[in-house]
Amino acid sequence: MARVGVVVTDTYWVPAGDQDTGPLIAALERLGIAAEPVVWHQWQAQDAERFDLLVIRSPWDYTEREAEFRAWLQTTGAQLPVLNSPELIEWNLDKVYLQQLQHKGISIVPTTWVQDAAELEQALASYGQQWTVLKPSVSAGSLNTELLRADSAEAFALGARIINSGRTLLIQPEVPELTAGDERALYFIGGEHTHTIAKGALLERGGGLLGGNYQERPQLVSASEEEQAFGAAVLSAVQEVTGTGMPLYGRIDIVTTAQWGTVLLEAELFEPALNLQRAPEAADVLAAAIAARLPVQAQA
Repeated sequence: MARVGVVVTDTYWVPAGDQDTGPLIAALERLGIAAEPVVWHQWQAQDAERFDLLVIRSPWDYTEREAEFRAWLQTTGAQLPVLNSPELIEWNLDKVYLQQLQHKGISIVPTTWVQDAAELEQALASYGQQWTVLKPSVSAGSLNTELLRADSAEAFALGARIINSGRTLLIQPEVPELTAGDERALYFIGGEHTHTIAKGALLERGGGLLGGNYQERPQLVSASEEEQAFGAAVLSAVQEVTGTGMPLYGRIDIVTTAQWGTVLLEAELFEPALNLQRAPEAADVLAAAIAARLPVQAQA
């Protein structure tokens, strides 16, 4: 019997925790594949002998243990197949990948990339009194991401804190459609669109999160043909840039704006919540895609 490890962690900052792993394991078992959760930072070298394949799903504490996570990826990827691939994950960890996708013709929210204090002061001054989103290039769950006036002391303090931590700072103008909760998350499995979720607005004007904590409000919605085509184009650009082939799964976060048309927010290619509780049929699609990518000897 084939054996799959579903990579998770043991501490979640999201109140609801990981709601995808249970349905995915059940779907794999319906195909006759043994599956179990694996806490990435409890991995031992001998564990590689227990599995034919690892599927990265919710190692959501990676931002707090980034160097450890990167080292684990490389070590484990040398022991057995890992999906999505360590090479793709390494590329996807830092949002500077957006620059490469933009160079391939993918539209993104206009972004100022800031590396030091002088650039920070100049960048904030260029926005005047506009509301802006500031975020680090490596983060999850809107950590250190805030919607602030560019001329505020809070914006400068947040920007300085991000830069001083060694991160690249992204500064973007407020997108009214995002503030209104119009972000769309398009899910692709094996390159095929399976479902789309509307997450609702997350950021409070003036700093912090709506409601005081990270709380997505996922609702199943339809994506237009144009939006699906945009998501597919993002995945094609990812393959062209990275040379890693079609990802097993991916979440393409977009918003369609009056000012810039449809733009990419993020391409989440290794740890997105799949919202299988909203689209349970996608668990079976993902399980089948995993089965198709098992090593040949495990498929026998």
